[in-house]
Amino acid sequence: MTRHFLVDTDLTQAEQTEVLDLAAELKRAPYSRSTYAGLDPAGAATAGRQTVAVIFDKTSTRTRVSFATGIADLGGVPLIIGAGESQLGHKESITDTAKVLERMVSTIVWRTYAQAGLEEMAAASKVPVINALSDDYHPCQLLADLLTIREHKGTLAGLSLAYLGDAANNMANSYLLAGVTAGMHVRIAGPEGHLPQQSVIDQATARAAETGGSVLVTTDPATALADADVVATDTWISMGQEPDSAGAKDATFELFSSYGVDAAAMAHAAPDAVVLHCLPAYRGYEIAADVIDGPQSVVWDEAENRLHAQKALMVWLMDRR
Repeated sequence: MTRHFLVDTDLTQAEQTEVLDLAAELKRAPYSRSTYAGLDPAGAATAGRQTVAVIFDKTSTRTRVSFATGIADLGGVPLIIGAGESQLGHKESITDTAKVLERMVSTIVWRTYAQAGLEEMAAASKVPVINALSDDYHPCQLLADLLTIREHKGTLAGLSLAYLGDAANNMANSYLLAGVTAGMHVRIAGPEGHLPQQSVIDQATARAAETGGSVLVTTDPATALADADVVATDTWISMGQEPDSAGAKDATFELFSSYGVDAAAMAHAAPDAVVLHCLPAYRGYEIAADVIDGPQSVVWDEAENRLHAQKALMVWLMDRR
């Protein structure tokens, strides 16, 4: 049965650990696997390198570069398809597109809007489908984040992670689901009206009961931050949700003003806490310049680890075809 990666909980705790272990291996030896190099099980060359379709409905820097580089590192060919460059979603259905692509490529990576589209793609595809970001989840980013935390803390299970800001977005959802899958204590803080949906909280709570993690959702940033081992944030204005006026933008910044990750916020966290931001970052808003550019920031390791984590994910999925 083909495995897909559409949401963080598509991996069990043990499977998540397998992917992270493989990511660490590939970081040490970037060219040690040739998943897409067209080799048979005995290692003999076959017809040629395999192609991976990487589809972008949204703009991207890290996702595009990390997937394209990772696919090349694994011996494959990245086929980048930008918004408006295919019939997908307007002249051709998602299902029909999946049936075409599965006959030509080895994996489908899609950065899009609706999670339902990814689910439809995966239901119709016999090759792995990877969620490279949707409005609801960003699971590839979380694999990179967990790899980064493990590198700096040595472990994941039992650590506390505080996320501040817009807690109704894809990053907050994925921090909840991926964090508790790893056995972490995840605390999410945001203003009323900008908290995770109850269905996501319920899913995270159920997974936490299996792994020893825990879930806390609050409007009080100090409660979330108290002695946290990891502090994370994201932009207050998500892609595709930009305010339609300067006044609305100012109102958004005012609403989130007490949820910024600055020196005062970090004073509530553990003294050796590390700071994450998935980028792009807006210094002076969701995160202060002296925090993201300071000694507790592991943001640049986090950005690099998109490459290693996604390579590991692709290898892991292909090994299970």
